[in-house]
Amino acid sequence: MDKVIVEKSGGILHVRINRPEVYNACDGETYNAIADAWDALENDPELRVGILSGEGKAFCTGTDIGWVKTPDAEGFVDRLYPRLLSLTKPVIAAIQGHCNGGGLEQALGADIRICTEDAKFGSGEIRLGWIPGGHGTQRLPRVIPLGAALELLYTGGRIGAEDAYRLGLVNHVVSQEDLLDKARQIAGEIVKSAPLAVQKMKTTVMQGLGMPLEQAVRLEKESFEFLMRTEDSKEGALAFAEKRAPNWKAR
Repeated sequence: MDKVIVEKSGGILHVRINRPEVYNACDGETYNAIADAWDALENDPELRVGILSGEGKAFCTGTDIGWVKTPDAEGFVDRLYPRLLSLTKPVIAAIQGHCNGGGLEQALGADIRICTEDAKFGSGEIRLGWIPGGHGTQRLPRVIPLGAALELLYTGGRIGAEDAYRLGLVNHVVSQEDLLDKARQIAGEIVKSAPLAVQKMKTTVMQGLGMPLEQAVRLEKESFEFLMRTEDSKEGALAFAEKRAPNWKAR
């Protein structure tokens, strides 16, 4: 049985973690397969957006504790999480049930998060004598208020879907039946947008967050001027005038 299922359809790459018997805890093979999928998303011009989900009752409970104690686990955070950090195409996390530890870090690596009403989020590494190693200490305080992030990180506690939505950790809370439909609906809207502009939007926003405002607005100006010179910019204006769907060329 494949530990990760990858499906392509209509410009969307759907990555499913498929270890339901261990609540989608990830070992090295699983982490590498997910990283391979994100490589494919980045490098395939036909793919515009990714969806990450988990099979069974959980999204992902992080790293397989039995595996992480083996010699094979050394450096396991060195590929997947930097790959997520460097992606220029959007990823949507569709979260049900448990989303803990490295699972939360993968969700934080997504651009948009949707969860079910029964979702539970936590960062339990502190109770194992660790800290997060997949960018959790840096991403979580950038997504939710600092005090809330520190409480989760210091205590290893968990929050439910209602609190996750209130804190801004997730964009939408839906029923289990609607989870993937909602993810696909948002992904479909992204696919309709100009691909170069989506990628430039993501890199401009993400890079700008780490800059002083004056430098960030200069970056925005550079991105804007670059896009205004593209064929897609001309096509977008023409399609709008002609009241038709644009035919994007990604150039």
